[in-house]
Amino acid sequence: MPVEIHRPDKVLLPAGPDGGEVTKADLAAYHREVASFMLPHLRGRPLMLERHPDGVDGPVFMQKNTPDHYPGWIPRAQVAKEGGTVRHPLCENADTLAYFADQACLTLHRWLSRAGHPDRPDVLVFDLDPPDDGDFGSVRDTARWLGELLDCVRLPSAPMTTGSRGLHVLVPLDGRHGFDEVRAFARDVAELLASDHPDLLTTAVRKRARGARLYLDVQRNAYAQTAVAPFTVRARPGAPVAVPVAWDQLDEPGAGPRRWTVANAVEQARTRPWRGLPRRGRALGPARRRLDALRGNQRFGRGS
Repeated sequence: MPVEIHRPDKVLLPAGPDGGEVTKADLAAYHREVASFMLPHLRGRPLMLERHPDGVDGPVFMQKNTPDHYPGWIPRAQVAKEGGTVRHPLCENADTLAYFADQACLTLHRWLSRAGHPDRPDVLVFDLDPPDDGDFGSVRDTARWLGELLDCVRLPSAPMTTGSRGLHVLVPLDGRHGFDEVRAFARDVAELLASDHPDLLTTAVRKRARGARLYLDVQRNAYAQTAVAPFTVRARPGAPVAVPVAWDQLDEPGAGPRRWTVANAVEQARTRPWRGLPRRGRALGPARRRLDALRGNQRFGRGS
């Protein structure tokens, strides 16, 4: 269904060093162009919409509940919360993406589970959060160490720029396990990696306990928590985009969390950087046994 973009010339994002300003019409056009690549990562998942009606310099609204005035052709997912329910929007087609652009939604934050089984995640996310905005070298090294550890327990993984500061490393799961089990596994992986690089990495939740170390954040692996969706735009000048990347792209000149913008993210999408990931996610049982063996034998020591 055609979606009218109101005030199409309204500037949502100012120009930045790596990209020009972005209007509502620009955002809608980007959403339509990237839709075939973005929608597989959104379909069936409850969403939280990060809206900036007056641009990034104005107020921001983190919208979970779907307003009554949203069109009826946009599906909703009623999911439980403490003391009630929330009616999240779903995104099943390009028209919905265009409508979100009209609503000045810059960033889509997705659940790691699907509406049909909201308590069973089928994606695990490690968020690599550096202490300094420009320290991509430590992020890249950590992503590689993490990928190698996941290889050791035979879990496929893939990196994604966040469009902000660091990287996400994602693991596709088969949806059999609850959030508590998934988060406990992610925490044990992170703690093992941090113990191998204690001067560089930490799992400390409190910022003042981290010092100058990179934070291995696994807190997104919880019920009702969200992570930025692949190919979504971030609320920064120049319109950087969270983009899936291949492992070897981390070593390319100019690699960084904001390398791709609305101007070139679709070109990156066409390279199919995650084509090596299996179509079906893995169960955690075998990986858990391998991880426990590594932890018990203290044999994982690449950084020593």
